[in-house]
Amino acid sequence: MRICLRYAKNKDEAVEMVNDGFMKVFMNMSKYDNQRSFNAWLSTIMINTSIDCYRSRIRKIEMEELNAKHEVEDSENILSHLNYEDLIKLVQKLSYAYRTVFNLFAIDGFSHEEISEMLSISVGTSKSNLFKARENLKKMLTETPNPSLQKINY
Repeated sequence: MRICLRYAKNKDEAVEMVNDGFMKVFMNMSKYDNQRSFNAWLSTIMINTSIDCYRSRIRKIEMEELNAKHEVEDSENILSHLNYEDLIKLVQKLSYAYRTVFNLFAIDGFSHEEISEMLSISVGTSKSNLFKARENLKKMLTETPNPSLQKINY
């Protein structure tokens, strides 16, 4: 559920992703390799299910205009200053494209090349979406009424 919540817009959508993910787990249980960690296998399925949901929804919404010239800034890691629940609430406010790239890069550790392949987008689009996701998160952090979140410096 934690993985799907990061990618979902809200809890209901996350529940739908979890259900789809467990359906894939049960349908592919014979493909599970006992030499591998079950948690890692399950996490991979939930991430891929979330990406599949992204792909199906992204076709229905209009993509933001992207500028491939944006360079991703190496600013202080905002994740180190937020507790998990606060981060999830902010990330869920991002658009589908921004939320998905942010999760894959910042939280799940995928490279822009891997993200571009997974989502069928260019590397520049991945970098641009990450840049814009970070900018939106910074803006949300400065506008939030929660005093513990306002103490973060950039």
